Amino acid sequence: MQRASKEALEGLMQFDSATVFNAIVESMGASQGGRELQTRGGIPECYTGPEIRCLLPEFGCVVGYAVTSELATNDPDAVGVPWDSYYEVLEKTGGPIIAAMKDVDTRPGRGAAFGDNMAAANKALGVVGAVVDGTVRDLQGIKAVGLPVWGRGLVPGHGVFTLVRVNGPVAIGQLLVHPGDLLVADMDGCTKVPSGFDPAALLEKCRQIRKKEQMFQEFTRRPGFSVARWKEFRKK
Repeated sequence: MQRASKEALEGLMQFDSATVFNAIVESMGASQGGRELQTRGGIPECYTGPEIRCLLPEFGCVVGYAVTSELATNDPDAVGVPWDSYYEVLEKTGGPIIAAMKDVDTRPGRGAAFGDNMAAANKALGVVGAVVDGTVRDLQGIKAVGLPVWGRGLVPGHGVFTLVRVNGPVAIGQLLVHPGDLLVADMDGCTKVPSGFDPAALLEKCRQIRKKEQMFQEFTRRPGFSVARWKEFRKK
């Protein structure tokens, strides 16, 4: 995906992941290019499932490009690669980065895949948020670091903690994420901007959607709201 301008990225941060998803749906008539967009009933499935929860919603929305990794949190015989290779990828990747991490253990989630020391190192290397298909620990420490995090839940411990692969495609909460994918994450979950969509055009579509939604909600608050008036409103 071509990198978006700083202005487009900062603009997308002013919108929630649901509005970004709506903007993607309304933009699907335009030329998309890139990887084929997976849809069901004509609606794209470019968002995480309910198993991926925002664990620090007070940090709001983050936007960044994915650096992916897979790790085995407890399997003692897992074949790994040095953790330095992950941090070197972060260092070489221009921010903002969202770390997309997948626990591929035989018992995924039994041990934590992310904690406060990892949060500190990730943030120092350009990561603005971590979306973890696994469990998290040291949440108060992560909050003190100031790094938003998503995950399946919390546990207090970790196991052998083996890094298996860096920067390959991973499934995060039923969402296929490739290295470099543009992600928007907030308290609802994570939406992926599909390859071929122009972030600047998507931002403008978000603005249009918000304006229409504000008009509709203002209309519903007017005295005498009725289905008949709603039908007239929709004709405009």
